[in-house]
Amino acid sequence: MVPLLLVLLLVLILFGVGFAAHVLWWIALVVLAVWLLGFLFRGPVTGGGRSRWYRW
Repeated sequence: MVPLLLVLLLVLILFGVGFAAHVLWWIALVVLAVWLLGFLFRGPVTGGGRSRWYRW
């Protein structure tokens, strides 16, 4: 009974890691798209400095 429970626990852990990795890939793609859109929609440069689309 214990080996069966260990195998089921391993399957649950691997499923959870795979699901989390899949979700993290989608989040990374969304962040990349927002970052690239920031370069397209940034305003004109004022004062001769480099323009940044973020405040930090």
